Amino acid sequence: MGTTPSGRMAIVKGDITEQRVDAIVNAANGSLLGGGGVDGAIHRKGGRAILDECRKLRASHYGGGLPAGRAVATTAGLLPARWVIHTVGPVYSTTEDRSALLASCFTESLRVAHGLGAESVAFPAISTGVYRWPMADAARIAAEALRTAPSRVPEIRLVLFDDAAPATFRSAFGPV
Repeated sequence: MGTTPSGRMAIVKGDITEQRVDAIVNAANGSLLGGGGVDGAIHRKGGRAILDECRKLRASHYGGGLPAGRAVATTAGLLPARWVIHTVGPVYSTTEDRSALLASCFTESLRVAHGLGAESVAFPAISTGVYRWPMADAARIAAEALRTAPSRVPEIRLVLFDDAAPATFRSAFGPV
């Protein structure tokens, strides 16, 4: 595990739902009601408590859903974490630069984690699944966002599911 201005940094291949951290970041869809990929895995393994809190958020502050680039926390339910921080990544576009929205997913999630008092947070590769963001570009944006984020958390872990992603993220982050 290396260090960054935010603290300790690790890039690992693994299952984000098994990370023993204070906060797990969910690459959610705007509905906050579960879906596929990371979102579906978190909702399935975390259990009903996550969905119940997401429904309350939809009934109060986020009636139209959570906008891309924003982040909000719920319980982690049955996951080995205290909180899940839901963030909605942008869908990749070849005709519109949405990189600021992707960067905001990381910085807003860190802001929420910091506000909760989290000492450790695990991130997935946001927007690289069904939202089709190219892995190398997503890694570059994540590295810049996490390095320059005004909010700090002592330990940041990037937990990547497929075989090629850790090397791609290590290349973007440099020595960590």
